[in-house]
Amino acid sequence: MTPHQKIFAISVSLAIFVVIIALVRNRKLRAEYAWLWLLTGLVVFVLVVWYDLLVALTALIGAVAPTTTLFIFSIIFLVFISLHFAIKISRLSNQVKNLAQKISLLEAGKERSSGKKTE
Repeated sequence: MTPHQKIFAISVSLAIFVVIIALVRNRKLRAEYAWLWLLTGLVVFVLVVWYDLLVALTALIGAVAPTTTLFIFSIIFLVFISLHFAIKISRLSNQVKNLAQKISLLEAGKERSSGKKTE
């Protein structure tokens, strides 16, 4: 890895840390998700500093180049993130549906009870 590539990769990992901390401080990112992104920045930093680990992982999975290994792990990471958010969205959709049904029942009950009082 050339010095320019190392500087770029370290800059990206540090930028990830700074952006995540800023998002958590501004309450735009919940702390429960921040650990995942901080871990991502840490992994990028470790792979840059300990380049031999990336080369060993490349040999272990049988890839040709270390960049291929990075792309493979990036795609796997994105698939897992997408799956996680799909599960969250499904759960939230069910909760919204249940809440809407409960509100409708409460409003219907309120209308019935107010109608009985005026009779």
